[in-house]
Amino acid sequence: MALTEVIKTTRALLCLECGKCTGICPVSRFNRGYSPRILLNKALRGVNSDLLKDKNIWNCLTCQLCDETCPAGIKYIELTQAIRFEATKLGEEALCSHGGAAQSLMRIMSSPNLTPRRMDWVDKDLKISDTGDTLYFVGCAPFFDVLFNDIGVMPTTGANASIKILNNIGIIPVLLKDERCCGHDLLWQGDFENFKKLAQLNINLIKNSGIKKIIFTCPECYRTFKIDYPKYFDFNMEIYHISEIIIRAIDEKRIRLKESERVITFQDPCRLGRHLGIYDEPRKVLNSIPGFVLREMRHNRNRAICCGVSAWMNCSNYSKRLQIVRLKEAKETGADLLVTACTKCEIHFNCAMKETPEAQRREEIKVETKSLVNLVAELMEE
Repeated sequence: MALTEVIKTTRALLCLECGKCTGICPVSRFNRGYSPRILLNKALRGVNSDLLKDKNIWNCLTCQLCDETCPAGIKYIELTQAIRFEATKLGEEALCSHGGAAQSLMRIMSSPNLTPRRMDWVDKDLKISDTGDTLYFVGCAPFFDVLFNDIGVMPTTGANASIKILNNIGIIPVLLKDERCCGHDLLWQGDFENFKKLAQLNINLIKNSGIKKIIFTCPECYRTFKIDYPKYFDFNMEIYHISEIIIRAIDEKRIRLKESERVITFQDPCRLGRHLGIYDEPRKVLNSIPGFVLREMRHNRNRAICCGVSAWMNCSNYSKRLQIVRLKEAKETGADLLVTACTKCEIHFNCAMKETPEAQRREEIKVETKSLVNLVAELMEE
């Protein structure tokens, strides 16, 4: 769709110039050179090189806080995505964190002639299958292990925990050895062509496997399959985030959790919360743990603050300042555990705690982090 048409479909023409989008934007809070309203106005004045070469188009976290706040109902992040598509065609690209390693892996995976070796991480005592009607989509967890083990985050631990939970309620999930990255990050970086290759490989693989239902731990994979695949391809599948599966099993007494006295707080992932509206399920799971006390941060649910980095872009000193603000909010609750439902949130918060140089500040933001699935797997009665 042409950008001029996207301007219409995203309701950009209804902008009231109220500035609420910029006022609530977490990036604008620290980066005074960034403003969603100004970028929208540039788009309205015409698609030109000034807009497409503006480095600020890559600074948006696509966290959707602006969409939540806009009184005119403008879809800012859809407009941002369309602008990035056009900029990419001109050879413009974002400054990617970690030397672009994650993006390189995703583009390598888009080749149909390569078969990834990605099954060695599965614990031997877990039950998985090559065939069946329920797929557990792992995503990029096996690759992230290599990149982030130095900050104490091993995403495959969460993947193993998820399979353990599924096994406990009688589900032996299918794992596809040829599964590829869902393409989420490339899509939001404007690389539609490689996103399309990854998506088509996954869709063909799933359709040929007889899968009827897919379960995700990663909110970004979940969002991509639920919203983006049906938007761009012939794809319609029964899909769930694992928090939906867990709380249903708890309600049906198929999962019983051991007592553990802790004060906790919860980070709402942007994709799971504002993008997909899942706020209650993770909280119901946490409130089901005997002895747990859940204390909300000042900004929670649809007002939750993003972890500061999106699609392995925008990792800057502004991101670190945003992460510190969020970690301070977590500490202010009196919680000794910050529970996440997104691997990237856990990575970014742990990274911020590791890289904060001043000892006093480190104590102000230091809090244990743990994923929801790891927590449930640890407390689940066998």
